[in-house]
Amino acid sequence: MSLTIAVIAHDTSKPVLVEWIGRHIEVLRPHLLLATGTTGARIRERYPELRVEAVLSGPLGGDQQIGARVAEGRVDAIVFLFDPLWAQPHEPDVRALIRIATLRDVPIAVNPATAELLAAALPAMAAAKEATAGGIAAPPAQDSAARGAAGPQTA
Repeated sequence: MSLTIAVIAHDTSKPVLVEWIGRHIEVLRPHLLLATGTTGARIRERYPELRVEAVLSGPLGGDQQIGARVAEGRVDAIVFLFDPLWAQPHEPDVRALIRIATLRDVPIAVNPATAELLAAALPAMAAAKEATAGGIAAPPAQDSAARGAAGPQTA
């Protein structure tokens, strides 16, 4: 079954993301790549055979658009290669996206090493999604109010 994989990269990391996609093109081919504006344009230019849906550029609200889809359960995984050495004007949006991915238990890779691990996991994730679509329901995500009612959680 097809997954929706959000792919986002800050300017200094865009070449790394595009190269990562090239290395994993066979694994990514059956899936929809949901990208922020410029990142999506670069992916389409380099790999026109892939399904790429682009939203707005990150600073113009694209990170928030992807975050909304995560909150709605419409994103299965995220590769977000951001530049940790540069402050971004939309830094609160970046943090919000990472927060909602964590809250909704959506795997998020934030550097090339974790992106490699995520790529290796995609076939199993697609199989699990197909199994749940076949009538086996996955447990609903627990919302923060329900967790709070159960008491504090420890690590």
